[in-house]
Amino acid sequence: MPIENSSSTPAETAKMAETMADVIARSQQIAADFMTNQSGHLAGSFDPVQFSEQFLKNMAKFSFDPRALMEAQAEFWQASLTLWQQTAMGALGESGQKLIEPEAGDRRFRSEAWDDGHVFDFIKQSYLLASRYVIAATESVSGIDEKKRQQINFYTRQFVDAMAPTNFAMTNPDVLKRTVDSKGENLVKGFKNILDDLERSEGQLKMRMVDSEAFDLGHNLALTPGKVVLQNDLIQLIQYEPATPTVSKTPLLVIPPWIKKYYILDLRPKNSYIRWLVEQGHSVFVISWVNPGNELAKKGFEDYLLEGPLAALNAMKAITGTAQSNVIGYCLGGTLLAALLAYLEGTGAADRVASATFLTSMIDFAEPGDLGVFIDDEQVESLEQKMKRDGYLDGTDMATTFNMLRSNDLIWSFVINNYLMGEEPLAFDLLYWNSDSTRMPARMHSEYLRTMYLENRFKEPGGMVLDGVPIDIASVKTPCYFLSACDDHIAPWRSTFVGAGLFKGSVRFVLSGSGHIAGVVNPPDAKKYGYRTSRSRPRGDAEAWVESASHKEGSWWPNWQQWVSKFTGTKVKARKPGAKKAFPVLEDAPGAYASKRLDEENPT
Repeated sequence: MPIENSSSTPAETAKMAETMADVIARSQQIAADFMTNQSGHLAGSFDPVQFSEQFLKNMAKFSFDPRALMEAQAEFWQASLTLWQQTAMGALGESGQKLIEPEAGDRRFRSEAWDDGHVFDFIKQSYLLASRYVIAATESVSGIDEKKRQQINFYTRQFVDAMAPTNFAMTNPDVLKRTVDSKGENLVKGFKNILDDLERSEGQLKMRMVDSEAFDLGHNLALTPGKVVLQNDLIQLIQYEPATPTVSKTPLLVIPPWIKKYYILDLRPKNSYIRWLVEQGHSVFVISWVNPGNELAKKGFEDYLLEGPLAALNAMKAITGTAQSNVIGYCLGGTLLAALLAYLEGTGAADRVASATFLTSMIDFAEPGDLGVFIDDEQVESLEQKMKRDGYLDGTDMATTFNMLRSNDLIWSFVINNYLMGEEPLAFDLLYWNSDSTRMPARMHSEYLRTMYLENRFKEPGGMVLDGVPIDIASVKTPCYFLSACDDHIAPWRSTFVGAGLFKGSVRFVLSGSGHIAGVVNPPDAKKYGYRTSRSRPRGDAEAWVESASHKEGSWWPNWQQWVSKFTGTKVKARKPGAKKAFPVLEDAPGAYASKRLDEENPT
């Protein structure tokens, strides 16, 4: 489809020429910076894309099941021939049933232009047939262990997704239409967006997913009123202003994951879990983790326990005068909560926690899902070498890894929007949070990867020793509430189900709809997703548990509130932050630890 410019005015032509001259001038300097910086940035770093390319090259060394491979080839060629015949008949005005359709939930081909019955319909179906063949062929690899098979399948899917016709200007009908309508200005803008991303990242291509200028913590995100009342090397402890005249006697501590900022639980008032907790009459305290530089390189998992939830519980006891607390742990925060409970059991202080709530948290890492693809001895050793040099794992490394788990949604859709369509990134609060990455200290992250993912000994009695105390998950008798999400690709619910069954005390397991974020941040007013719950303990076969569980409409939040109300104690006068002289107000929430973005800091 040609791009016609015959109707362009002299002013439009001059503007286009001026824009292109600016692009060329900037690209020369940026290209030079790129070549200078690239070797330094990539040497010894964790690069999932580079890893995947190398892995696919090594596939030539694998042996395939000849029979399965021949069947896949025969099916592919027969289907391709049929598609050619259908396309030829379509050109003569005849229509027939499509040979292959995108999977449910595949939004790449939702545009009506892909169903034109001719060129683009043929391109789409050809791609889908080829994808099916490539995946079937790689599944026929024989003589390998399950870990290697998972890696093959994952990186094959990455390759297939990258080759989609939607990702290329000349095979995407929407991009072609925009190019004709704009006289090519979309491609010029897209090129400028590429240069902007390279320039901003000093020669590394880090694609913007969101308009970061549209958000400001404390002004249009993280709005629940609160104060920072404690600060140490690793945390700021936020105490939230009460929203009710009286509150539950037992305070509530929230432990978020340290891999991202806590304000995923306090994005906007309409979907803020923290605001909702305050409105239910809880005295809410939330940990905000620091974004560490190499000065904290030697901080380990033990330090995260002692300076994190243990320090917070001690402060909460002094502030509220109540020895017990209810505790919520989200994702990695839930893994740390499990360590806290076992530590308290081991020190004879189990009564410090009245109840424990785990949100999409893994304790048994035998089946870690897609994330496990990235974690083997070779990759961990490579990471450790990089962290030894830097003192931390850069947040962008982990961000790239997480994005690859949903590459069509979190990588290629932005390539199309930013670089092919020439659009600016949208102002979307969830994507702003997702791009707000944090670092992880070298020692802590190494301990975490080896103890949990590589060796899976965290669940074993004494498999981890913290502050001289052997951690024994099976000794924990604290009442627990486990919330998992059926489409979670980070903490697969079947794995969290197994972990929930390790505890000695009573456990309620709840399975929410949707994924790792939406399944948790699901306010009642949204009336979405629903959840499953059962009187049965989470033991035995996970599928059998699902069959026996009853489905409830709406959010799991009220179900949790009903459960936790048994552990909240009597009502007392609302507690104001800063009322205790020993814990004065240090600053307003969200606090300095959360407000500083990684791209605004220079780690020391």
